[in-house]
Amino acid sequence: MPHSQHSSYSSGKSEIPTAAFSRRAEAAGGPPIANVLMAEALAHPEVISLAAGFVEHDSLPVEEVAAAVQSMLSRRDVALSSLQYGSTIGFPPLRQAIVDRLAAAEGRSPSELAASMERVVITAGSNQLLYLILDTLLDPGDIVLCGSPTYFVFLGIVQNLRGCAVGIEIDAEGMIPEALEERLAWLARRGELDRVKAIYIASYCDNPTGITLAEPRRPKLVDIAKRWSRGNLIRIVEDAAYRDLQCGDVRPYSLRSYDDGGCVALLGTFSKSFSPGIRVGWGLLPSDLLLPVLALKGNLDFGSPQFNQMLVYTALENGALDSHAEGLRRRYHEKIQVTAAALEESLRPIIPIQYVQPAGGLYVWVHLPPDFDTGIDGDFFRACVREGVLYLPGESCFPNEENGVPRNCIRISYSMPSPERLRQGIAALGRAARRTRSGMPGSSTKR
Repeated sequence: MPHSQHSSYSSGKSEIPTAAFSRRAEAAGGPPIANVLMAEALAHPEVISLAAGFVEHDSLPVEEVAAAVQSMLSRRDVALSSLQYGSTIGFPPLRQAIVDRLAAAEGRSPSELAASMERVVITAGSNQLLYLILDTLLDPGDIVLCGSPTYFVFLGIVQNLRGCAVGIEIDAEGMIPEALEERLAWLARRGELDRVKAIYIASYCDNPTGITLAEPRRPKLVDIAKRWSRGNLIRIVEDAAYRDLQCGDVRPYSLRSYDDGGCVALLGTFSKSFSPGIRVGWGLLPSDLLLPVLALKGNLDFGSPQFNQMLVYTALENGALDSHAEGLRRRYHEKIQVTAAALEESLRPIIPIQYVQPAGGLYVWVHLPPDFDTGIDGDFFRACVREGVLYLPGESCFPNEENGVPRNCIRISYSMPSPERLRQGIAALGRAARRTRSGMPGSSTKR
């Protein structure tokens, strides 16, 4: 052909086409700020991180895992099974053990709970199952109701699925039933009730607030979900990730215990109570939700790692997991006391603060004065960085609010630092608050 017909290639270089990505990939955005701060904590151990939501590093169950692995590998049949593919739904003995443990915790038989191993699915941590459930339930534009604030990873999942997270007011006892009812009534008046597919509730030692949902509110919330399930069933997705880390001898029954098995999907994990590196989560699902979740899961991973599931089962059977969780509760209880005392000693004398002392878990949520901007671009955050301490800005934990997102809250994670480092870190928050309040420059000489 004549050269003139190929003028666009005359330079000898071809144009690179623009990459096209799915709408879901574009909706996912960059890494959440919490992930960035967690990476900073790992990369700079000299910084006191009150942001990273890790379990206590030095308490990870090294000896317990070594013993469990040795036990598994000492029998050739068990060893071979642990190294083979498993089923999409998960290792049967572990699923049965989960049902038995749940029944014991609820003080009822599995049949009374309408719980069986056939309804239990094992996933690589409970976050994977949370994604699978929401992916099963949500079309673009559908609504999930949640506490305000709530778990930032949940918000990211809803955004990724192009759904809409709508906040419900909480107080020191968790989600307020009357606020939930009012919001559902408001959506019904707008003709949007059929868009509501689920209510997300972290029922024990919530991330980020540390609040445990009060026992009297649990049956009320289940009842509200059922009464407002008119054009479609509104599910409750109950995230019980921190149940095993709640201190004290008495823990409230799950929301699932007030359900007949058709409304509440109960999620749990062994990441917090044993080892996050092993990544074993689970869910007790309504029967009609199970098959579509498994269909998605099968396309995703062809079954969670069999070795990890058998390891957790071995640690359950020999008592190592429960013993380890009990030790964690003691350690975290001490750190809760240290955190509260340090907040009173180092922060409250400088600025008025509000917080609910948690009954367990990994976090405490602190309200600073309204004129404090705790965002990552604010003076307070910059002052904290210069003082050598990190926290999670609270703005990342709110769904989009009609009147804007509060910017005066912080999440403190007390799990990783030692008690002494906790005191030092909260003292650094106090110094940063003093500088911010007085209008001093953010740079400072560390003391």
